[in-house]
Formats: sequence, structure tokens, C-alpha cells
Amino acid sequence: MICFILSDLRRLWVGSLVVVLLVALATALGVSVVLQERALRLGSARAADKFDLVIGAGGSETQLVLSSVFLQPSPLPLMPGEVLGKLAADPRVDWAAPIGFGDSFSGYPIVGTTTMLAQNLSGGLAEGEIFSHEGEAVIGAAVKLSLGGEIKPMHGSLEEGGETHTELVYHIAGRLRPTGTAWDRAILVPIQAVWHIHGMEAEEHAEDGEHEHEAASGTDNAEPAHAPEKAESWTAGAPGLPAILVKPKTIADAYKLRQDYRSGNTVAVFPGEVLTNLYATLGDAKQILVAVASGAQALVAASLVLVTVIHIGQRRRQIGALRAFGAPRGAIFGIVWLEFFFLMAVGIALGFVLGYAAALILSGMFSQTSGVAMPVGFAREDAWLAAVLLAFATILAALPAVLAYRQSPAQALRA
Repeated sequence: MICFILSDLRRLWVGSLVVVLLVALATALGVSVVLQERALRLGSARAADKFDLVIGAGGSETQLVLSSVFLQPSPLPLMPGEVLGKLAADPRVDWAAPIGFGDSFSGYPIVGTTTMLAQNLSGGLAEGEIFSHEGEAVIGAAVKLSLGGEIKPMHGSLEEGGETHTELVYHIAGRLRPTGTAWDRAILVPIQAVWHIHGMEAEEHAEDGEHEHEAASGTDNAEPAHAPEKAESWTAGAPGLPAILVKPKTIADAYKLRQDYRSGNTVAVFPGEVLTNLYATLGDAKQILVAVASGAQALVAASLVLVTVIHIGQRRRQIGALRAFGAPRGAIFGIVWLEFFFLMAVGIALGFVLGYAAALILSGMFSQTSGVAMPVGFAREDAWLAAVLLAFATILAALPAVLAYRQSPAQALRA
């Protein structure tokens, strides 16, 4: 029987190939949707795990997380700078790092922050050293620039028609280790440099801000700008801030801080909580995509039914000859069923491979633009998807087998 089926498939290889490709493409569509949605969930969750608590001005919690954790460009309202001083002096806080946005270079966001965040973000540097002056920068692992290179900050982005700041040039001092987050594509600079370049001064340095600004830009042979470590005692006089990343000492402290800063002009969020709400939205989108994939698979199934009916009609003489030579109805049923089930099983297996490859490509493209690592992989529940598809193939393959089973030898030979 197997030899007969293989011979039949070689003889009708074009039609067999069409069936396999139809099943493979329909399967790949559904598999890629499932794998890509899972990769997005895992990647975003792992990226958010790097940050325990985010504090910002009152407004959209989702936008606060998207801007501070995933570095999505969007103007955030500023909270009073004194919040940073309170957090720095709070015994429940291990460290608190302000972040400032607004500038970019070659498509990479420039983020003003402190050496504390730069040192703790990736567990150290892959090469070079941390920035020590306002004219220095540390780049993420995915930033395609070299140590010692120059960075000319642009306000906004090139697509938005941003203007390049001519009063300051950063020099790359070090590179962070990979984090698997959007910060791998970030350029980290001292927060004071961001304040100075945008005309925002910490109160205690207001009187000598011009001197430091000139020092940072290397003009008038001034002395090097102050080291960020020294300037990180400014917290009480900090200008307005869009966000502060906080590392609480304990889980209990995290919940207490979140409660304390969810009133007045500030809001405190756990990034994981915000992502949970986003996942609910993604779940709805996934259902829509799965419905579209299911619709495509239904159309493919209908096409296969039509193809199989036509195919059985073309093979009536062959089936009649087999019956005339004494082949029992059960053997005819088995031959036709095995042939079509084999084609669909191969198509399903190929569809899983194509769906996995498509998810890898899409995740790679997303990771390249966002910096967030998207782990693509199969899970235990995917075995259930394969089982359901094979069960459906079992039923669908029975249709042409039943048609062949019901044909009489006399009718088939007269056709």
C-alpha cells in the first residue's frame, strides 16, 4: 500500500505540491501570530523587570512606562525637581535616578541620567569607562558607534525636522553590557548636560552654570566641566523632571513608595502592572488576528475539499480498476485517506517551520528598531495546536476516502 501511495504521489506531484503549500501557508499564518504575540509578551515583560518603580508627573501611566522603560518618544509633563531630593534622602530607597529626554543622534535616543543608573542598568560596562564629565557619554550595547566617537545631539529627531545643538559635543567614554531592553539603543549622558543644553539649571549651580556650560563644550580653554559624581549632590535643587527610576530596598518599601507618590502632582507605577493592562489589549488584538488566521484556514479547507473532489473524479478509472482486481473497499479507503492525510501532515509540519521563521524575522526587525529582545520559541500549548490541526486533517482526509469508498467498480469503469 505504501509503495502504491508513493508512486501515486510521484505521478501527481504538481497537485500534491499545491495541497502541501496551501496547508503550509494557512498553518504558518496561525503559528506566526501565536509565536509573535508570545515573544512580544515575554520581551516586554523581561524589559520591564529591569525597573522596579517609575515615578512621574500626574498623567497617563501607560505613556510614562512607554517613555521611561521603552524609550518611546513622547512629551511627558514635568514633576517638581524637589521630588528627586525627597527620594534621595528616603531610607526606603536604594537609589533613585532621574532621566531626561528630548534629544537624539543617528536615530538613537539621548537620555540624561546619573552614573548610578548607568552602573546598575547592565551590571557594568563591556568596555571603556563611565562618563565623568558633561561632555562624555556611555552608549548601549546595540548602538553602532565606536569609543571616542563624537555625538552631536539633535533636538527631537531628523524625521521631525529637529535642529542640531552646536554648543555641546559628547565623546563616547564607554559601552554598556547587553540588557535586552530598549536601553541597549540608548545614549546615556549626564543629566546636568541635558539641563544645561536646554537652559535648565539646578538651583545651587545657577550662578556658575554658564561657566560649566562652556567647559562642557570645550570653549574658551575653560577647565573641564564638573564630574557627575560631584554634581549628584544637587538633588534638592533639581529642575523639573519627566521621570525618576527608583530601586526600593525591599518589596514592602516598593509598595509603600508607590502609595506615597500616587497622590498630589506625582504618580508611581510598577511597569509590570501597566504591561498587564497592555496585555489585555494585546489579547483582544490577538483574538482578531487568530480569527483572521482561522478564516484563512477555513478558506484553505474549502479549497482542499474542492481539490479533493475534483481529484477523486479524475481517479475514478484507477479506483474502478483496483476494485475490479479485487481490492476491498477498506483498502481503497485506506489508500486515499493515507495519501491525503500524509500531504496535509507534511503541510502542517512545513507550516510550523515557516511560521517559526516568520516570527523570527518579525521579532528580529522589531528588536532592531526597539532594542527589546523578543524570544521566539514553542511552548507546551503549541503541541495542542498541532494536535488540533492533525485532528482536523484526519477528518478532512476522510472526505475523499469516503467518496472513493462509495464508488462501485462498474460505475468507475464506465466513467
